[in-house]
Amino acid sequence: MTIRSRRDMISFKHPFLIRGIDRELPPGTYEVITDEEMIEGLSFAAFRRVATMIIVPTAASRAATEMIPIEADDLAKAQRVDAG
Repeated sequence: MTIRSRRDMISFKHPFLIRGIDRELPPGTYEVITDEEMIEGLSFAAFRRVATMIIVPTAASRAATEMIPIEADDLAKAQRVDAG
């Protein structure tokens, strides 16, 4: 099984909430890591998402960070709300 990780930077202009995180996050730029596994048995390379994580400041200190697993759909919803 082949796994690859993709790292993206996303920005929020307003404080936001994501299901699975028990606090409001401040506006800013966040690193999102998406793990994907290769779908075996195809004649071309294809991958499916198996995990999405976001790196956020800890509740206790903005200097420390933690990686929290989230659903990609919840992240997309937070981005839509921020844009609207």
